[in-house]
Amino acid sequence: MVNDKIRKRVEELRELIHYHDHKYYVENNPEISDYEYDQLMRELKELEEKYPSLRTPNSPTQRVGGEPIEGFPTVEHHIPMLSLDNTYSEDEIREFEARLHRELPDEEFEYVVELKIDGVSISLIYEDGEFIRGSTRGDGRRGDEVTANLKTVRTIPLKLRKKVPGRIEVRGEVYMSVSGFRKLNRERERRGESLFANPRNAAAGSLKLLDPKITSQRPLDSFIYNLTESTSIATPPTHFESLELLKEWGFKVNPYIKLCRSIQEVIDYCSLWAKRREELDYEVDGMVIKVNSIEQQRRLGSTSKSPRWAIAYKFPAKQATTKIKDIIVQVGRTGALTPVAILEPTPLAGSTISRATLHNEDEIRRKDIRIGDTVILEKGGDVIPQVVKVVESKRTGKEKKFSMPKRCPVCGAEVVRLEDEAVARCIGSSCPAQLKERIAHYARRTAMDIEGLGDKLINQLVDKKIVQDIADLYKLDLATLSSLERMGEKSAQNLLSQIERSKSQPLNRLIFALGIRYVGARGARILSEHFSSLDELSRATQEELEAIPEIGPRTANSIVLFFKEKKNKELIEKLRRYGVQMGRKEERRREAPLAGKRFVFTGSLEHYSRQEARELVESLGARVVSSVSKKVDYVVVGKNPGSKYEKAKSLGVRTLSEEEFQELVRSVVKSEG
Repeated sequence: MVNDKIRKRVEELRELIHYHDHKYYVENNPEISDYEYDQLMRELKELEEKYPSLRTPNSPTQRVGGEPIEGFPTVEHHIPMLSLDNTYSEDEIREFEARLHRELPDEEFEYVVELKIDGVSISLIYEDGEFIRGSTRGDGRRGDEVTANLKTVRTIPLKLRKKVPGRIEVRGEVYMSVSGFRKLNRERERRGESLFANPRNAAAGSLKLLDPKITSQRPLDSFIYNLTESTSIATPPTHFESLELLKEWGFKVNPYIKLCRSIQEVIDYCSLWAKRREELDYEVDGMVIKVNSIEQQRRLGSTSKSPRWAIAYKFPAKQATTKIKDIIVQVGRTGALTPVAILEPTPLAGSTISRATLHNEDEIRRKDIRIGDTVILEKGGDVIPQVVKVVESKRTGKEKKFSMPKRCPVCGAEVVRLEDEAVARCIGSSCPAQLKERIAHYARRTAMDIEGLGDKLINQLVDKKIVQDIADLYKLDLATLSSLERMGEKSAQNLLSQIERSKSQPLNRLIFALGIRYVGARGARILSEHFSSLDELSRATQEELEAIPEIGPRTANSIVLFFKEKKNKELIEKLRRYGVQMGRKEERRREAPLAGKRFVFTGSLEHYSRQEARELVESLGARVVSSVSKKVDYVVVGKNPGSKYEKAKSLGVRTLSEEEFQELVRSVVKSEG
C-alpha cells in the first residue's frame, strides 16, 4: 500500500529532476552539482523499485530503461512532413519573395530565418503534456516510431514544463554535436569499428539502433522548430511567437533565430552565417526562411512535396581539389576491407587532408575513381572528407583503375563479397587485423566459455605476439601467463583450467565460437543437430545446408566459404591437435534441453548483457521473443523491470529472477553434458 506522503515525494522528485534536466541540458545553466542531481535520481529509483506501481513510462528513471526491440513499427504522419525547396543564391531568395507576391498580391511579409541543422527530422507527440510517441520523417508520409530512442535524448522533455491539455505535435531535428562526433569516432577507431562519415549519419544510425541503452550512450541533442498541431489551445498568430511558446513549454529552440522585416535583412543574415558557421559545435548546411504569419502560411499552402511559404538557402559546399597518389586497403576488426585514397596533402576547412575513405568497391566504380585522378573533396566541420567527383578533364591517360584484392593484404586469406553486401571481407580466422575480436568471441560465455580472458589480457597476448591465432590459447603455460601485467600465479592457473575445460565444450558451442559469418548461437545449435562432427559439417554442400530449416542461402554460402578457406582448415587442424573436441556422433539425436521454450527478458541483468542472455538460451534450443503472451514459458526479471513484468504476472506466466535463471541454465547444461 502506497501512502500519500510517498506518492507526493515521488512526484516532487520527478518535477525537480525534470526542472534540473532543463536547466542543464537546454539552458546550459545548472543550479545544482552533479552529486546533488545524482542523489535526487537515486532516491527516485529506490522509491520506484520499492513501489513499482508508482513507476510511469515518462519518469526520468525510464529515459534509458527501454529494452531491445526486433524492429520499428511504421507510423503515418497525420500532417505530412514535407521537404523544402532549395535556393543557392541571393537572386533565388529574391525570386522566392517574388513568388509570394504573385500568390498574395498587395500583401507585406515578415520572415523568420533559422539555421538549417544537418540532422534527422523528427515528430514528437504529447498528450496532456506527456511525451507519448516520437517518429522519424521517413518518406514524409510514413516514418519509423523511435520513441524509446528519443526518450534518451535529454533535451527532449518527457513532461512539458507547463500544463498543456489535449494533444500537440511538434517537429524538429535530432543532431550530434561536432565535438561529440569526434569523441565517438575516436572511441570507435580505438575499438576497431568502422567510423561514421559525418555527424548526421552518426545521429541517424543512433536513432535506428534496436537497443535504447546503446542509443543513450551517443551524444545526441535536439532543436525543435515547429508547433505543427494543437487540439485544445489556440496557436499563436505568428511562427516567431510559436517558437517562444515552445521554449516556455521546455523545448530546446535554436538561439540563432532572426525576425526579418525585409528580404534584404534575410539575405544579410544568410550571408552572416555562411561566414560564421564554423563557430558552431554542430553542423549546419544552410538557412531556413519562413513566412512569419501563420494565416499567410495557410493561404499560401503547399505543393505535394514542399510548402510554398518556406524555402532553404544552402551554403556553398566546402571543397578542395587534389590528386589521388594511391589507393590502399584497410582491414577492420570484423574483416571488412575499406579502400582509402592517399592524397596529395591539401588544406580544407581548417585542416590538411592527406587521405579520404572511398567506402567500398561499388562507390569507386560508380564515381570511376582511379589512381592518379584529380578529384574534388568535400568536408563539413570535422566530418571525414569525401571524394565528391573526378575532374575528368585533367586525366592524362596514365591513371590506373583500382581492383579490390582477392587476398587479404594482412594475412593472405581469401577475400569474399556476398551477393547482397557492398563490403568485401577477409574470411581468415587467424587474420591479425581481426584476431583480438575473434579471441574475445571464442572465449565468450555462449561460445567456449573461457572465464578470465578479458579484453586487457587479450590485448597483451596479441600485442606481444604470444597468441597469433585462436589455437595458440591452448599452448599457454603458467610461466608465460604469470609474467603478464596484472596476472598473478593464481589467476594464471585459474585461466589455464578454464582453457583446458573449454576443449570439451559441445559441438554447437565450437561452431559458434569459430565466428562463421551469419551463424549465431541458435544457428550453431541447429547445425550441431544435423551434423555429428565439425568434419561432417565442413563437407556439407550449399544444397545440403539450405535444406535445413532456418539455414538460408546466405548463411549456407558463408559456411561453405569458411570451410573452403585454406587458413581456416589449418586452424581447425591445429585445434584438433591441441585436443579440442570436434563433436560426438550421439549429439545428432540429442534434443536441445530448452527446445521449443520461449523467453522474454525485462530489466537490467547483472551478470549478462542482453545479447549474452539471448545467445545463451538460443544455444540451448530456446527462442527469445520481445513481447509477453500466454505462449511465453519464462519471463526473466532483472533490475528496474518494465511493464512486461506486470503483464507476465497478470497472465500467470512464470517469472524468474536472475539467480533462478542462472540455476535453470546450470541444471540444463549439467543434464546436457
